[in-house]
Amino acid sequence: MTGSGPARGRITRRAASSIGRFWARGVSAPRVQGIRFRLGLAMALALLPILLLGAVQAQAEFRRQAEDRRSDLQYAAERTAQAAKARLDSASVLLSAMAPETAGPACGPRLAALVQRLEGYDALYRIGLGGQTVCDSRPSALIDGGVSFTDRPWFQRLRQGEDVTLARASERLTDEPALIIGARWERPRGVFAGAMAAVLPLSELQPDVTDPSLPEGAQAALTDAEGRVLVSTDVRAFTFPEGPGLLGWVERARQGQSAVFEADDATGEHRDYAGAALAGRDVYVVISAPSPGLLSWARLNPIGVLLMPLAAWLTAFAAVMLVSERIVVRWLDYLERIAALYARGRYSVRPVQAAHAPAEIRLLAQTLDELAEAIAARDRSLNESLSEKDALMREIHHRVKNNLQIISSLLSMQQRALKDEPAKAALGDTRQRISALALIYRTLYQSDDIRHADAREFLTELTGQMVASESGRGFAVTSAIDADSLVVDPDKLAPLALWLVEAITNAQKHAFAGRGGALKVRFRVHGETSTLEVEDDGPGLTEEAARAGVGRTLMGAFAKQLRGEAELVPAPDGGTIARMVFATPEAVVPTNPDDLKPSDAPVRPGTLSRTSR
Repeated sequence: MTGSGPARGRITRRAASSIGRFWARGVSAPRVQGIRFRLGLAMALALLPILLLGAVQAQAEFRRQAEDRRSDLQYAAERTAQAAKARLDSASVLLSAMAPETAGPACGPRLAALVQRLEGYDALYRIGLGGQTVCDSRPSALIDGGVSFTDRPWFQRLRQGEDVTLARASERLTDEPALIIGARWERPRGVFAGAMAAVLPLSELQPDVTDPSLPEGAQAALTDAEGRVLVSTDVRAFTFPEGPGLLGWVERARQGQSAVFEADDATGEHRDYAGAALAGRDVYVVISAPSPGLLSWARLNPIGVLLMPLAAWLTAFAAVMLVSERIVVRWLDYLERIAALYARGRYSVRPVQAAHAPAEIRLLAQTLDELAEAIAARDRSLNESLSEKDALMREIHHRVKNNLQIISSLLSMQQRALKDEPAKAALGDTRQRISALALIYRTLYQSDDIRHADAREFLTELTGQMVASESGRGFAVTSAIDADSLVVDPDKLAPLALWLVEAITNAQKHAFAGRGGALKVRFRVHGETSTLEVEDDGPGLTEEAARAGVGRTLMGAFAKQLRGEAELVPAPDGGTIARMVFATPEAVVPTNPDDLKPSDAPVRPGTLSRTSR
């Protein structure tokens, strides 16, 4: 494993990143807030049974009060029925007692005198066997030949054996709403002898709604057997916009003598109703009161039923959140800050404050501390190992460069000893190739990172070296380099350097021999492909230069190593251009891009800076 000073810095940052991924991703500030939220939600759900218990108790209280309210209405209806029934019973007793006294010729005056003395009677009648009026309390001028009750259902029921019957009085008998009560009159041995009847104003029988035991807004009414309202304190409370009205409860009242039900009245208000039979199956009492709302139980007992459970839940929730904040969340915040310092490479910081935390938090802090210590120790070991290997690699590169330089010097000595010009030229070309390889190793061990080199800097130095090596042997040659920056692996630099050596050597032999000139080197990166050109201002592409030789062969071979092609083309302004188009070597990408400073970032193909010399 090799590395330089910046590489060791990246190792440190990568070690810190391991803690960052361990903790900062797991216990970052947003996640701590999420933990706090989930903890609060869990506590709220854990304490929710308190509110549910209060709701269940409130619902049970509401149902109990609703049942009590209905029972109160039913008892009120029965009490009202008893009061009115006592009045009707007294009337039936009076009629039965009067029957023998109305047999004489003074029947009418006697009945009239009774009506004057008795309160709550409109009229009294004695009825014969066929239903015709025998006498009554009204003036004879108003009788108009007498009133016949033959076809009245209540009279027919008396003939069939009932002792007392009730019915609504017809308009012929009274101008105001009233009831007519009939009592059977029998001779000895139970033979039907007629009936006695009394007209009682409904105002005298109207139920009393001033009873303190009745709910607020209570109304009362009397109905007949058909469910029609005879009299009421407020008829709207007994008028239903939908449904059969009061008929349904009348049927239930006939079966059980009382009934309780709910309905919406004419105003849309939901009300409770309770009824009771007043007299047999003819007249019924109905009591109505507004139904209790859903929050009536809260109004009756707001502290015990609603506020106490809610206060208990809020107190428990606040206590749990405070305890969890003190015991868990604030320590997670503290450890998160410690982990953030570790992520920045500050391993000297230790979570000493966690010594006062709960045991679980202390264990977590100890684990985090041990992890940071282990990473710091490993980081020191790796840096030391990298330093040693870095020094060894630089030494190796330096020795390889020296060995190549020695070989180049030996070839130079051998070149000077030769008399054959082609042989001397061949040795010179070989020496330049070896010098180019030596330059690669010198560039590596002199750079900050011995694993990579910048193609722009290397090509610039190699061109200057080759031009300088020939400057004392002939006419002057000027050079200009325009190159893009591309950090690549040294393995890609070798064929690139050797191709450039062959191209410049070719220009020196054919373009600058005996005259000098200007040399231009261009290196361009075009995304997926790159171009390296060497242009001279010589006489142009001669037949000798166009012939394939060792140099041209090597140039083609080096181009193939880079997955490219080489060619010689005429320059637009005269001269020759040696061009190689090849696949762009992959730019160096670090293991962790976040470790790079802006100056360390690799230059990407197609977006590189350029320089000219």
